[in-house]
Amino acid sequence: MSKPPFLTLPACARAERLVTGRGEFAALRAEPDGPVRGSALLVPGFTGSKEDFIALLEPLAAAGYRVTAVDQRGQYQSGGPDDPAAYGVEALGADVRALTEVLAADGPLHLLGHSLGGHVVREAVLAAAAEGPLPWRSLTLMSTGPGAIDPAEAARTKLLLDALRVMDLEQIWQVRLRMEAESGQPVPATEPAVAEFLHRRWLANVPLLLSVTGAHLMSAPDRVAELAAVTAGLPLLVLSGVRDYAWPVPEQTAMAERLGARRVVIAESGHSPNAERPAATAEALAAFWG
Repeated sequence: MSKPPFLTLPACARAERLVTGRGEFAALRAEPDGPVRGSALLVPGFTGSKEDFIALLEPLAAAGYRVTAVDQRGQYQSGGPDDPAAYGVEALGADVRALTEVLAADGPLHLLGHSLGGHVVREAVLAAAAEGPLPWRSLTLMSTGPGAIDPAEAARTKLLLDALRVMDLEQIWQVRLRMEAESGQPVPATEPAVAEFLHRRWLANVPLLLSVTGAHLMSAPDRVAELAAVTAGLPLLVLSGVRDYAWPVPEQTAMAERLGARRVVIAESGHSPNAERPAATAEALAAFWG
């Protein structure tokens, strides 16, 4: 999971709930002080939330961008129904389209998906392309890949899915803590408020979301050719860190080549450059959006 470096909202940002034709979604929204150069919608990944992007809000607003980061359906403060059909990537992609309809009142959006969010925004783009012109100004795929996750990560995800059948989220959290303590591997220190947030966020997940999207990540089809076919003329960016446990970095580079996308690698970062190197990530995004 992504670990936000801090939780205090900058002065340019606020928390709110966005009402769409597909329900309400919790969001963090940042507004520039000066002229607005554009708007962006940021979609988080598996076990993530809008707070994964909190460190990007101030630098992107300072660069002139109105930014909205959301909790997907079933994540943290958005909530969701006890219905597995609500959490397939097609349904989550429909949520992105509904959010776009609301946010595009200010003009076309730059769309970004991180990790699982990359697959979700891909579904949104493919579905929108089947109906007419795309409503986005650009598409960024961050730390995501063309299909299923790396086999080692898939094995860890299967352990989680097996645990969800017999344990509640608090029990799984405690098992995870024990496994970390017994691994003998150094665990980076986490500021207490952030550690408490990570625990609270984990417990707020709808378990069905984890089960359905986890299964997707283990068996996701490669839809890059389909995406390339419908995004001619839409600026594309594939952005990642220098290492990634979910999708190997060379695989992400090959995906960028297949899409004809701009490729950016953020130094000294892993699966979450948005949280690990936010200044460099925001600079790369603002340069691409501009």
